[in-house]
Amino acid sequence: MIFLLYSTGLRVSELVGLPLAACNLASGFVRVFGKGGKERLIPFGIQAREQIENYLRQGRPLILGGRRSNALFVTARGTAMTRLRFWQIIRKTALAAGITKDISPHMLRHSFATHLLAHGADLRSVQMMLGHSDITTTQIYTHIDQDRLKSIHRKYHPRG
Repeated sequence: MIFLLYSTGLRVSELVGLPLAACNLASGFVRVFGKGGKERLIPFGIQAREQIENYLRQGRPLILGGRRSNALFVTARGTAMTRLRFWQIIRKTALAAGITKDISPHMLRHSFATHLLAHGADLRSVQMMLGHSDITTTQIYTHIDQDRLKSIHRKYHPRG
């Protein structure tokens, strides 16, 4: 779930609500119905695909224990993962990694957008992947990159 969240920038509610059929491993796209029921297709990377394949092959069948579910991510009761349970998983994973700062699923969405823009993605593409109806919402992530650029300029430019 963490790999897919970071790889796609999904909202946590979108992630936990994904039906099994929404994730196309062959094409590397996930089909999401976001706010307002708007549909979008978001690509995900090889590492996310490998993690999902492993989960589908090994983890999910153990969790379901023979039960059936249309949800991609399930709980021990065989129901879809809840937002609250995913928050708990994020916190537990962070603590296990030695991270004591409060971590939220939204931070992974934020990192997704920031990293795409920092590595040259265009704003419109990031807007589409995030499902923002207004590009000014997406532009928030460019300010972070601009602050980084100013810092680099101050540090390395002789007249900075």
